[in-house]
Amino acid sequence: MASASNDQELLPEQTEGFKVGEKKTMDEYNKLDADDEAMQRYKQSLGLGGAGKDLSDPNDPRHCIILSLTMDSEGRPPVTIDLSQKGSEKTLKEKPFKIKEGVKFSMTAKFKVQHEILSGLHYVQIVKRKGIRVSKDQEMIGSYAPNTDQTPVYSKRFAEEDAPSGMLARGHYTAISTFVDDDKKRHLEFEWAFDIAKDW
Repeated sequence: MASASNDQELLPEQTEGFKVGEKKTMDEYNKLDADDEAMQRYKQSLGLGGAGKDLSDPNDPRHCIILSLTMDSEGRPPVTIDLSQKGSEKTLKEKPFKIKEGVKFSMTAKFKVQHEILSGLHYVQIVKRKGIRVSKDQEMIGSYAPNTDQTPVYSKRFAEEDAPSGMLARGHYTAISTFVDDDKKRHLEFEWAFDIAKDW
């Protein structure tokens, strides 16, 4: 996967002065400021203290399970990268998909959270062409409580982007993508490939 030189590249850029808060258990969050109405509303926005049965799998130690990444673009059906099975990401680099030059597209991540609150999940992507980095993109996904039967899966649509265009932009690209949280824990990292072409 990523070499040691890429390790720092694959982390989200930090806001100066920002400090990650102390990690707490679900029980500690539920008891925190029980008499503070604003805090109760905030905790509910994170999915804490609400109704619903926790869906965390006691046999699966992962905290964040990335299920899929889908590219939506006008003029073609959505392209979904299925990441739900362990190891499914290992062959993605060998199966590039095609993107029409100049087209607008957006990505959507589907994922599950279990066991504890996930704080500050980011998607970070490094794109290279012929071994040279051409872009680094990152998207803040957010903080989430473990999924319940009322919200079994989370979905986050990223900002719309424009594919590069022109004869020089056409060709084969490789990318390394990672889902990383505020604690710099990488929940999934994978390499994949795509081709920018004149048409679909």
